[in-house]
Amino acid sequence: MPRFPLSVVAPVLVFLTVIAVGGSQPLAGAEAPPLARNVLFIAIDDLGPVIGGAGHPVVKTPHIDRLARSGVRFARAYNQIPLCNPSRASVLTGLRPDVTQVFDLSRHFRASAPDAVTLPQLFRRAGRWAGRVGKIYHYDVPAGIGTDGLDDRPSWDHVVNPKGRDVADEALIVNPTPGKPVSAALSWLAADGTDGEQTDGMIATAAIALLEEKRAGPFFLGVGFFRPHTPFVAPKRYFDLYPLEEIKLPAARAGDRDDIPAAALAHNNLTPHYGLDELTCRRALQAYYASVSFVDAQVGRLLDALERLRLAENTLVVLWSDHGYHLGEHGGVWQKRTLFEESAGAPLIVRVPGAAGNGTVCEAVVEFVDIYPTVAAVAGLEAPKGIGGRSLVPLLADPVRTWNHPAFTQILRPGNGTPVMGRSVRTARWRYTEWAGGEAGAELYDHDADPQEYSNLAARPEWAATRARLRELFAGRASAAVPTGMFDPKRL
Repeated sequence: MPRFPLSVVAPVLVFLTVIAVGGSQPLAGAEAPPLARNVLFIAIDDLGPVIGGAGHPVVKTPHIDRLARSGVRFARAYNQIPLCNPSRASVLTGLRPDVTQVFDLSRHFRASAPDAVTLPQLFRRAGRWAGRVGKIYHYDVPAGIGTDGLDDRPSWDHVVNPKGRDVADEALIVNPTPGKPVSAALSWLAADGTDGEQTDGMIATAAIALLEEKRAGPFFLGVGFFRPHTPFVAPKRYFDLYPLEEIKLPAARAGDRDDIPAAALAHNNLTPHYGLDELTCRRALQAYYASVSFVDAQVGRLLDALERLRLAENTLVVLWSDHGYHLGEHGGVWQKRTLFEESAGAPLIVRVPGAAGNGTVCEAVVEFVDIYPTVAAVAGLEAPKGIGGRSLVPLLADPVRTWNHPAFTQILRPGNGTPVMGRSVRTARWRYTEWAGGEAGAELYDHDADPQEYSNLAARPEWAATRARLRELFAGRASAAVPTGMFDPKRL
């Protein structure tokens, strides 16, 4: 158990009173995680279920795996919207999309929630330093790199916006679908030069400098990496980790799309594999894997810095991705914007110094709106009333305890002139999804028997009661209503 100075131990009583934020209580006799003086908040853009330590057979992520072995990896963590801007708005405010009214890539959450207290802002209000390096709130990639993007100035005391050679080398990027911008295409570049010349390498360097400067704490440091978001750019040595002849696309199941409603397939990816041939898709997959390993190396630099500066024993580390990512599943679905498991689920690792559950994989269903109250509780701060999630502190103390809370994910489609809201609820066994309140189709998947979501049971009479029961869970958490006038259809 780490030792803390009296100035840190004093708020422990506050911490113990807020571990039940959101209505969760620790098991009797369970050891609550100790108070963490500092927070290192690591965001990775478009990181799907490709963590080596989570069982991926190809991808190498030794440093993320190292963090997972020393913390709690939540194997069933679900974002609120599988799209960068709205997902990040929910994570940083602790509010569900129905409250933030952010469904596209343009709208700022303060347009609908001007008085929201963001997670880093909560730290600032408590007199603690909060800083950001890279992409925490939304940025267009790669156009927004080096700018403030859709940042929120009240959240930070200090911001750093690195801009590396990946931006300068944009003309070298391979884009097999030239009709699409590189930000929306399966585009890539095996880059010349070193890690430190790339934007994400510069982000890690700047973040380490801030760790050194603020080591006396307390601090909240957000570190946001841009990869593996398209274009998939990484130094050549990371491509060498994945020989092309060893790269395989996901197995396709005949008729997989026959029972999927049309609205379930993302409007920007209606053609399987974007119409590309298998070799080109395997090159894109190789580039994605390379980008993941490149970011993993930068995460390793941050973890090494925590150890070197002796900050690991009093720093909460949270690693998350804004949403999941498709890599050719369901007959050729790529990127995000779906309510399937690969897109709605996303990596989440939480390491609290000395927590009883460290080194454990937690299989409980959790949501990304749970991140806010969890970080607040561990840091000894009281989360604002009215946020959408619940503290995961009980699971950090006992990752296998009983936990029966569903997760909700939404996505808005532009439709053919009439926008369509999709909403999905995930329980330990089931995923139920409906489009336009069910008028544009519904999906029901039994994850006990069908974890890859191949067989849609929604139309089968024998599962009507299950469907009705799951549908009731949406009340107050995910509306089917379309927020008219509060989004840009071209930016969904």
